[in-house]
Amino acid sequence: MSTAIQTTATSGAASSPIRFFYRGEVHTVDSAAPTRTILQHLREDLHCTGTKEGCAEGDCGACTVVIGELGADGVQMKSVNSCIQFLPTLDGKALFTVEDLKQQDGGLHPVQQAMVECHGSQCGFCTPGFVMSLWDLYLKNEGVQSTPCLTATSQQRPAQGLASTPWQPLQRKDIDVALSGNLCRCTGYRPIIDAAHRMGELPVVHFDRETLQASLQKLQRDEMFAYSYGGQQFYAPRTLQQLVEVRARFPAARMLAGSTDVGLWVTKQMRDLGDIIFLGRVKELATVTTKDGQLEIGAGVTLNDAYAALSAHYPELLEMWQRFASLPIRNAGTLGGNVANGSPIGDSPPWLIALGAEVVLRGPLGQRVMPLEALYLDYMKKDMQADEFVESVRVPLPRADTQFRTYKLAKRFDQDISAVCAAFSVVMEGDVIGAIRIAFGGMAATPKRAAKAEAALVGQPWDEIRLQAAMALLAEDFAPLSDMRASSTYRMKTAQNLLRRFWLETRTDAPLRADQVNAFACA
Repeated sequence: MSTAIQTTATSGAASSPIRFFYRGEVHTVDSAAPTRTILQHLREDLHCTGTKEGCAEGDCGACTVVIGELGADGVQMKSVNSCIQFLPTLDGKALFTVEDLKQQDGGLHPVQQAMVECHGSQCGFCTPGFVMSLWDLYLKNEGVQSTPCLTATSQQRPAQGLASTPWQPLQRKDIDVALSGNLCRCTGYRPIIDAAHRMGELPVVHFDRETLQASLQKLQRDEMFAYSYGGQQFYAPRTLQQLVEVRARFPAARMLAGSTDVGLWVTKQMRDLGDIIFLGRVKELATVTTKDGQLEIGAGVTLNDAYAALSAHYPELLEMWQRFASLPIRNAGTLGGNVANGSPIGDSPPWLIALGAEVVLRGPLGQRVMPLEALYLDYMKKDMQADEFVESVRVPLPRADTQFRTYKLAKRFDQDISAVCAAFSVVMEGDVIGAIRIAFGGMAATPKRAAKAEAALVGQPWDEIRLQAAMALLAEDFAPLSDMRASSTYRMKTAQNLLRRFWLETRTDAPLRADQVNAFACA
C-alpha cells in the first residue's frame, strides 16, 4: 500500500501511515478508516481468510490472532479478538495469524499437528481460532531449542533427536483459561483439550523473540502517532502530557483503551465514533505501583495484568479473574476502561467499591481524586468533565482486620456477563461490626452500595438475626429490572443469598471454607 503522508488539517499534525510487522516484513496502511477492524483488513483487504468471522463481538474466538509488542521484559505475545480491534492500534506491533504457523519445510506446527492427531476439528470453522489460542499457550510454555529459527515468522522444526529442554506438562486449568474465549459448535472440547496436551509431546518448535524484538524496535515512534483518513482522526499519544493536551484540544473525541466495548459500537451498532484518542501507547498509564498503602493501577494496564497484580494481594479475586470475560478480552481490555465505562453490569466496580477504591481523573487543571462510587451519577452518566479522563485506580492494600469476598452469578462459568455481581468487606471490632461495605452490580442503574443494609449492620453483632434484617433491607436499597439475563425476582433473591453466603464464610462462629459453599471454587 502507499505510504504517502497526509495532513491532518484539524490539528496541524502530520498523518503517518500505520506500520506493523506482518508475514516477515513491515506492513504499511494509509487508506483505511480508523475504525476498520484487523479482521476486516485481513479478510477483505489482504484476502488472508484463515482468520474467520463469527460473532463480530469478541465472544466466539473464531477471529483470534496473536499480537506481539514490546514490553518492559522484551516482546510480549498475547491472543486477542481481531474482530473488535481497530487497525491503527497495531502501529508499532506485530500481527500473527494462523497462516504464520506454516513451517519452512511446509509442515504443520505442533499445535496444528496435535489438532489433526487428536481429531480436534469437524467443520473446521472455529479451528483457526482454537489453534491461535493454543499457539499463545504454546509460546508461554515452549522448551528452549538449541538452534533458534532464523526469522521471527518462520519457526524451524528440530531434527529428530535434537536436544531441547523438557516441556512442562500443562495443567487442565491453564488449558481452560487459554480456550475460554473460543467456542466450538460441533467438535466438542474433549479432543481439543487432548490436542493441548499432545502439542507438548511433539518436537519443540522455538519462536525467535530476539529477531522480532529487533524488528519492533525499528517501528517505535518518538512522537505521538497521528493517523487520518476520510476526515476521521486517530491519535495515539506517547506521554501523559501529550494525552492531556490532545484531550483538551478535542474533548468530543472518543477515548479508546482496549476496544472490548467500543469495538462493538462499530461492529454491532454501526456508530460513527468521530475522532479517536488511543490510550494504549501512553507509558505512564501502563504502570502498577505501590505507595502509601495503596496499589495504583494505570488506566492503560490490561485487565489480565491488573488482576494478576491485585490477586497477589487479594487471592479472593482469583475466581473473578478467571471468570471476567475471556483471556483474549482480558488481554486487550483495561481496568481503567472498565471503570470509565460505568456499566451497571461491569464486574470490577462492585469489588473495587467494596474495597474503598479511589479513581484518579486527569485534565488540564491537574488531578482530581474521588471515591469510586462517587464517579457514577446515573445510568452511563459520570462525574467527569469533557476534557478529563481516568488516569488510574487506587486500591487499598489488605488490612489484617478486614475480610473481603466477591461473587459472580451468570448462566455460564466462563465468558458470560453477570446477572448479579456482589462484593462485601467487613471489619470486626471484637464481636461487633466496626465497618461494612456491600456493593452490587446488575441491581441498579449504576454499581451501587447497599446503604440501608450497611447502616443496619454497623455496631451490631455479625449474627443470624442481623443478617436476616440486612437481607430484608436490600429490597429497600435496590429495585432491579428484569431482562434477558435474569428477572428482578431472581436478582433480589440471589443478592440476598450472596449476602448470606458472605456471612457463612466470615461469621465469628464456625465460618465455612470457600469449597464448602462453592462447587466451582478455584484450587
